Amino acid sequence: MPIYLPESTELIGSTPPDGTIEPLLDTLTPRQIVAELDKYVISQAQAKRAVAVALRNRMRRQKLPPDLAEEVAPKNILMIGPTGVGKTEIARRLARLAQSPFIKVEASKFTEVGYVGRDVESMVRDLVGLAVEMVREERLVEVRVKARRDAEERLLDLLLPPLPPSVRDNDPGPAREQHQRTRERLRAQLAEGRLDEREVEVDVPQKSFPSFEVISGSSIEEIDINIKDMLPNLFQGRSRKRRVKVPEALDHLVQEEEQKLVDSESVGTAAVERVEQAGIIFIDEIDKITGREGGQGPDVSREGVQRDILPIVEGTTVNTKHGTVRTDHILFIAAGAFHVASPADLIPELQGRFPIRVELDALETGDFVRILTEPRGSLVKQYMALLATEGITLTFKPDAVDRVAEFATLVNERSENIGARRLHTVMEKLLDEISFNAPELDEKTIVIDAAYVDRMLADIVNDEDLSRYIL
Repeated sequence: MPIYLPESTELIGSTPPDGTIEPLLDTLTPRQIVAELDKYVISQAQAKRAVAVALRNRMRRQKLPPDLAEEVAPKNILMIGPTGVGKTEIARRLARLAQSPFIKVEASKFTEVGYVGRDVESMVRDLVGLAVEMVREERLVEVRVKARRDAEERLLDLLLPPLPPSVRDNDPGPAREQHQRTRERLRAQLAEGRLDEREVEVDVPQKSFPSFEVISGSSIEEIDINIKDMLPNLFQGRSRKRRVKVPEALDHLVQEEEQKLVDSESVGTAAVERVEQAGIIFIDEIDKITGREGGQGPDVSREGVQRDILPIVEGTTVNTKHGTVRTDHILFIAAGAFHVASPADLIPELQGRFPIRVELDALETGDFVRILTEPRGSLVKQYMALLATEGITLTFKPDAVDRVAEFATLVNERSENIGARRLHTVMEKLLDEISFNAPELDEKTIVIDAAYVDRMLADIVNDEDLSRYIL
């Protein structure tokens, strides 16, 4: 199950001491949200508009009185379109923009209760687990300075043990001053890196009991309680001494101090609240669980999975090891190609829980040209950066980009249409020779033009049978 961690976006906002930029979500209008999505996803204006409104409504809801806010349900979205047109990317970028916990799940991975497979409630548990890591990382950033300061003090104690009580009590003046001066010199040397080659002994926890989980309830994933969390003093094991160099010892001590300063219980509580108020779950391949009349073979779980997903989307309570989670205000974005089935084939109750439906357009040659060049981290920019690490300056002429886009469109039309994903296979084949020989090339400036693209790809593209296997 892919899990996407949020990242900072370059928006106008406050600047914390660590230098990262935090967007002020309250100031983001739907138009600005669409503009941010345009940096990464080409075309699909209707889908971007829908998710922008959904995110803005979430911000609006937070400003309402509590009694009214409780009544405002999220407007879940159903995206309809072929593979490779940007459905997942739009949802993923939206979550990063909103700094929200986000997971992507495949509906086809779940099975009806009573059959072997994943329980639908596991998507909520996975989302809570992600939120816990998010909140813990934020808390660690807050305490990092103090943790490092405390860790340095502990490290100095290892390098220069404190005065014994007998000496300190009998000669409190000169001995203490001498000890303090020595300690300050060591502190300065530590900051300058002059102690990096010295070794010290640190206590490292030693696992003496394998980690396992107790499973109970009607579903194997309904409750998972880690015994080590319940009985920390029983299975924490003994520590052992290890001699390590000063930098490694400092890193170890910083981690220990960070864990001491972060309250795990409050992290779990904050994570549950964040999931309830800001979580986003992307359910892909929802068309794969539609029942098809007259279908061949066993079809025991498709409609059952829909009925199991329904209460999660409607709003229910899910038990997790960090507390109970209400799903009433989690935003659900479902997506599917719906080549064979249609949204009307979903059970009526589930259809009603996705009131916003947007259809994504199939990508054309012009879209491929823009995808190759415009987004941040586009494929052309990626390959130029990768080969720059070998000292090679790679340049793509506009006619070369046009030819790559034309070949990708042609192969998509002849074989399975996989949208923008076809560009990855075409570009990899195009630059295969350069990538392989890059370390030994004498020529450090390479220009890719239409003639080079034709020479590398034309024979494969024109051979329909060959292109099915290679591109």
